Amino acid sequence: MTAQKSLPEIVISIRGVKKSFGDYEVLKGADLDLYERENLVVLGRSGTGKSVLIKIISGLLTQDSGTVNVLGKDVSKLGPKELLALRLNVGFSFQNSALYDSMTVRKNLEFPLVRNRKHLTKGEINYAVETVLDAVGLSQTIHQMPSELSGGQRKRIGIARTLILQPQIMLYDEPTAGLDPITCIEINSLINEVQERFHTSSIIITHDLTCAKETGDRIAMLLDGQFQKIGTFDEVFASDDERIKPFYDYNFIV
Repeated sequence: MTAQKSLPEIVISIRGVKKSFGDYEVLKGADLDLYERENLVVLGRSGTGKSVLIKIISGLLTQDSGTVNVLGKDVSKLGPKELLALRLNVGFSFQNSALYDSMTVRKNLEFPLVRNRKHLTKGEINYAVETVLDAVGLSQTIHQMPSELSGGQRKRIGIARTLILQPQIMLYDEPTAGLDPITCIEINSLINEVQERFHTSSIIITHDLTCAKETGDRIAMLLDGQFQKIGTFDEVFASDDERIKPFYDYNFIV
C-alpha cells in the first residue's frame, strides 16, 4: 500500500480579517494561508491593504475582527514577551532597507544579534555576520557605511540583517521598488536563494509582476479588501476578472 503524501504545514493562517481606519474599510474579511517553505506573492493596488496585512501578521497592528495565527499562535492574544519571541521568528525586510546610517555594515548586522542573542560569543557573532554576508553575495562590504552602498546593495544588506536571526518566516515589503531592471533580477534570485538555503516561508508584497512571476510559488490577488484569486501566476492571470487584467497589461512581460 502506497504511503499517503503529507500536506505541507500551514505556518500562517488568516481567517476573516477586517481592518478599518475611521470610516475607511481596508480589509473586509481576508482569508489566506502560507505554507511551509513557500514563497507567496501578494498583489493588489495601492491602498488595498497589503502592507496593513503584513503589519497585522507581525503584531505591529491589530485587526478589528478575524484571526491571524502565526506558527500556531494567535497574534492578537500574545503578551509583550510572547510577541517579541514570535517576532524573532518572523523577519521583516523593509522597503527602504532600514539600515542605521551611523553604523558600518558589520555593526548593522551585529546589532540584532547583540540585542536579542546575548549569550553568543564574539566568534559566534562573527560567524553569523560572515555567513549572511556570503549568502547575499556582499562579503566585501563588511567595513563600508550604508551611504557607500548602491540601492541594490542596501536592499541585500537589509535582507542579510533580517536573516541573521534565522527566522522561519520572511516578510518582504516591495523588495524591488526603486531598483533598476538588472538589480531587480538579482533581488528576485536572492529571494529564491534565501528560500532554498534557509528553508524560509515568505510573503512577498510587490507591484512588480516580473518579481511575482520569478519568486512566487503562488500568487494571491487582494481586491476590494479580500483575496479574490489565489493560484499559480498563470492561473491568476488566466482570469476574466476585469480587475485583474490591468495588472498584466501594465507590466510588460516577455
